[in-house]
Amino acid sequence: MNKIFGPLSRGDVPVVQSMLSGLDEPARRTLGDELMAHVRRRRDNWWSGKEATALAVAAVGTFSTATKAAALLGRRSVILRDADCEPVIVMARQRGVTWLADLAYKLADRLQRTRPWENWLFVEAMLLAERAAPPTTDAFVSGWAYAMWWRNNPRELAPLADRLRVDPFLDVLLPRLFEVDGIGLTSPYERQLVPQALAALAEEGRIDRSVLLDGVLGRLLRGDRPVALRPFLALHDLLAPTPAEALSRSAPYLRLLADAPGPVATLAQRTLQGLGETVELEAILDAARTVLTRPEKGLVRTQLTWLDRVARQRPDRAAQIAEVLAVGAEHPAADLRDRAVALAQRHGHQPVATVTVTTARDELPSPVPPAPAPPPITDVDELIEEVSALLAHRRSSPAVERVLDGLVRLATTDRDRMAAVLLPLLQREQVGAYDHPWAVYNLPVQLHGVLLAAAAPAEAATRRDQWSGILSDSLTRAPRPFRGRPAVEPPRQSALTLVYCARLAEIGQRLDGRHDPGLLAAPTSSTGAIDPTALYERLAFLGDRPVWRWDLTQALLRLPAGVDETLAVRAAALGTPAGDELASWLRGDALPAPVQQVVTIGRRDRGSSYYYGYDRLPLRRTLVAGVPPDGVADPLGLLTVPAPQIGQRHAGHRDLWPALLPGHRGLVAAHLLPGIAMAAQENLREGATVLPMLAECTGAGSPALDLALAYGLCARHEVDRAAAVDALLTLAAGDLDAPGVGGQLGALAADGQVTLTRAVPPLRDAVAAGARLTVWRLLAAAVPPLLAAPTPARGTADLLTLAAETAGATGVRIEVPGLPDVVARGGGSRLVTEARRLATALAT
Repeated sequence: MNKIFGPLSRGDVPVVQSMLSGLDEPARRTLGDELMAHVRRRRDNWWSGKEATALAVAAVGTFSTATKAAALLGRRSVILRDADCEPVIVMARQRGVTWLADLAYKLADRLQRTRPWENWLFVEAMLLAERAAPPTTDAFVSGWAYAMWWRNNPRELAPLADRLRVDPFLDVLLPRLFEVDGIGLTSPYERQLVPQALAALAEEGRIDRSVLLDGVLGRLLRGDRPVALRPFLALHDLLAPTPAEALSRSAPYLRLLADAPGPVATLAQRTLQGLGETVELEAILDAARTVLTRPEKGLVRTQLTWLDRVARQRPDRAAQIAEVLAVGAEHPAADLRDRAVALAQRHGHQPVATVTVTTARDELPSPVPPAPAPPPITDVDELIEEVSALLAHRRSSPAVERVLDGLVRLATTDRDRMAAVLLPLLQREQVGAYDHPWAVYNLPVQLHGVLLAAAAPAEAATRRDQWSGILSDSLTRAPRPFRGRPAVEPPRQSALTLVYCARLAEIGQRLDGRHDPGLLAAPTSSTGAIDPTALYERLAFLGDRPVWRWDLTQALLRLPAGVDETLAVRAAALGTPAGDELASWLRGDALPAPVQQVVTIGRRDRGSSYYYGYDRLPLRRTLVAGVPPDGVADPLGLLTVPAPQIGQRHAGHRDLWPALLPGHRGLVAAHLLPGIAMAAQENLREGATVLPMLAECTGAGSPALDLALAYGLCARHEVDRAAAVDALLTLAAGDLDAPGVGGQLGALAADGQVTLTRAVPPLRDAVAAGARLTVWRLLAAAVPPLLAAPTPARGTADLLTLAAETAGATGVRIEVPGLPDVVARGGGSRLVTEARRLATALAT
């Protein structure tokens, strides 16, 4: 081993410099080859701080090209964030290196787009030493922005404007600042810091105003999340474009007015209005046709006023302007429709008479039965594909069940080939690498264990004791018999965790069998349900062979609710214990219905001063608690549904719950309700995406299902609201309790638990899909608690508007308590106006 490697590993920079100074060029090149081989051998070693500095000195002092030096210093294990570049520059000067700037460019190309700050300062130091122009790659620009206003607290540095004023990279990188996605103008220390600094430099002439204005408009045109665009809007306002500057950029402003997010379109509208008649009228009218169909009511209202003013100023063009105003007659908001119609008529537009056709029913397509489950996996290559997909995406019940069934089949028929292909996949995905060995009742850990056991028999041997322990503990948790047994202490884990962990432990033991025909619990439907006849046929095929206890238990839980005496007789005729269990289940000794109660709970105790998110938790949440009926044991906790306080843990693995009990929709909804409520109350993304799966299940509904839909309609994220609409439409074609959902929606909004305005767009989507009567029945039940509240929730008037539309479209009269009282108040408030509109629709 070369003597220099010791000082390198210690980060002893002076010793490394000294050892290199006495070498000639051939010796340096030889040492460079040894250095590269040494770093490659130590692939698990991370170079940072002084070690990285010493390595960089050695690289510049031995390699003959920038490409070789960059290949070493650009390795993932070399972290130059805290390295000192000064000794590297000194070494380059001593050796007469001419490619230091080229090295900086090559390292800049290797900056990570998501973490550009890792090596940015080191690259900057080399560029400054060589007086080289900065690269303009996305990662380098991101690193520059981080160094300027993210890296340090501005209170510890000179003012940002002063640092930018003297920054040698400013003129080159500033235009790119508006072009690179993901770079914001927001400092974590002060929201307006960056816009104010840029505006100040523009005012003193250090920065060209046109660069900033064109950059801001270009950034706004490309679009982004509203929160990411706010600092660019702030910079625009600070720049305060002159009329001449705005007029020369009228085309971008017109595009923003028509297509940009609400706050950006409002800025464009305000700017264009300030230009008066200097903007071409045709361009304004073209943009207005789009603006008048936008959902932002303030934007539409301002546009109507603007067009009205222009029509009065330009009477020769009033007829043309009136035609554009008439576009607003189709707006979803009734008050805007009325205003648009009135203004259009004032300026000469004559509306075409229309005939309103009422339909006293929904116009929905016939319900489509759930798709059948895909066929079982019988080929190793297909199994590998399914396992790969399962590991890459969120675990869904169809995927999990199909993989488990395929493992059992193939492990007992083609174990060697399956293991040879499966093990490299699991190693590549690091399956089980971070699983804690003591995590017993942990569904992902147990799933990983079964996959590893299928791929490596030695792994199975290490897990047999744990599997045996799980199955031994589960002996007292078997759900049957439901009656006539001693009480069992409620489980600490959820029913889903207990069932799946017991099943996985069984499956792990089954892998050593021979020619296993597959799981009894393999679903026959995409919902997770099993056709009773299919289960009977599986048991008949097994004959006298023993069945696995938890496999049969899950299979029975997946049967549809109801009695089937004919099939029960056939099952009993099998003369096996499993056949007798199936017969008993089909004759009514199945999972009983729980006793449910709607409860409103509050926040958990703070517990610790470090619970920073505590004050953002909602104050109240309406849930459904459930207990088993009198005399019924519930050792698994299937029928026991707790109502956790806000901030406490609740049932996880929500995508697996519907397939656990696909014939008990209302019970599953109660278990899932806390997570669905979080989608509306705590802005949890994808908290309500389980609703379409729940809607495809069967069984009686419950207040929990009504509440789940109400929360879903008020969810923060569009993906959750879309899922709620899908579920609503699925149930509307079957057995939806629309008044129940509406009553819960109204009660939640009246109590301030949800944001009512979020529910209006998804309900309009449901109307557009053909569910007019369903939405009207829902709204007729939602409106009374809203009107009875001391202060009607924001969005009540919008709900009244939609109620009037659906009542008129269906021609179905439903009494709405409290509506006459609001109408009798009189006045011109929006609430009274929309209440009067609904009353008129009901009267006619």
